[in-house]
Amino acid sequence: MVARVWSLMRFLIKGSVAGGAVYLVYDQELLGPSDKSQAALRKAEEVVPPAMYQFSQYVCKQMGLQIPQLSPPLKLNFSLRDSWNSGILTMMSALSVAPSKAYHYSKAGWDYVKERAKEYSK
Repeated sequence: MVARVWSLMRFLIKGSVAGGAVYLVYDQELLGPSDKSQAALRKAEEVVPPAMYQFSQYVCKQMGLQIPQLSPPLKLNFSLRDSWNSGILTMMSALSVAPSKAYHYSKAGWDYVKERAKEYSK
């Protein structure tokens, strides 16, 4: 009986977390235009590190632990959209030349095998 209740509670908690994530994505319009997504990313970059620091300090205080002070994280200024697009372009470029490269490498390999076969047959 306890196992069934526990598994039901786990299912409900996981469903609540998933539902909350879907609601947050919809509410913040993260699946909409990229400028809104980038604004949400910038907002998260500003809010999350201080919140994590405060939470870690709270946990340390409650548990009686002492965590050494870490250096602040690096600030990276790059466009996520440009990075994504360059990755997609690189992948598509590689896929478009794959048949000709496969032909070239298989031909070079076959010629190598023929040369070695001729050397051993002498």
